[in-house]
Amino acid sequence: MFYLFYILIQMKILLNNKALFKSLRPFNDIGFVPTMGGIHDGHLSLINRSKKICNKTIVSIFVNPKQFNNKKDLISYPSNFKRDLSILKKTKKVDFVYLPKFNDIYDDTKKSKISLDQKDKILCARYRKGHFEGVLDVMNKLTSLINPSKIFMGKKDLQQLYLVKNYLIKRFKIKIIGCKTIRDSKGIALSSRINLLNEFELNKVGQLVQIIKKIKRNLKYRKNINEFLNIKKKEIQRKLKIKIEYFELRNIKNFHLSNNLKNSKIFIAYYINKVRLIDNF
Repeated sequence: MFYLFYILIQMKILLNNKALFKSLRPFNDIGFVPTMGGIHDGHLSLINRSKKICNKTIVSIFVNPKQFNNKKDLISYPSNFKRDLSILKKTKKVDFVYLPKFNDIYDDTKKSKISLDQKDKILCARYRKGHFEGVLDVMNKLTSLINPSKIFMGKKDLQQLYLVKNYLIKRFKIKIIGCKTIRDSKGIALSSRINLLNEFELNKVGQLVQIIKKIKRNLKYRKNINEFLNIKKKEIQRKLKIKIEYFELRNIKNFHLSNNLKNSKIFIAYYINKVRLIDNF
């Protein structure tokens, strides 16, 4: 209790919707950074961006069970409430932290009607059934509750950013701002799941990053790029002894498979041991 009181001196913690509505009512230029905790430098870059262009910044911490298609993944998801609050406090750039409970977000008497178009059931949506429906559902509810003018999201989860943006801008007067992926010294994209890896596994991720960068540099000489990537996918799996779900070049404007490097990125999802990671290059 004392710890929460100490934090409150620097930033306001909102534990329920009543506190949320009361605290945000006076403000109309709110930047929103949605998170599931496990705060890292990637999240802090979103907060910095919000602080520069919005009057107030709010961060939510809510591990949304409806976007996990695997219960074991939900159980193992890294969560450290006290650590996250300490990091956010030290930034001195967060005005509010929203810590909702399940019932603050969801009314279980109402079933979500959100569904993806068939054309969007690619990449992570193909392998994680129900995941993006859960993401869109919670983002819809959080946006309705917080009523921000801008939402800040990282480009590491580029498919998520694309789907959330297309969904929310049809329903709210809001701007979704994609922010660059933050990487460590090995080139690894920062994520909460990275904390589940040991040093040996992190080095393997670093090797993978360098391999993909080298592959991309050589793609301009290839005619059938995704056929080539499929060959490389098998080679990488053998070399690094990892499982790769997808390894594809797609246009970032419409997410169609691409055979042209212009406006396109390589998308990958893979497992290091039992930890699933995604990235794009």
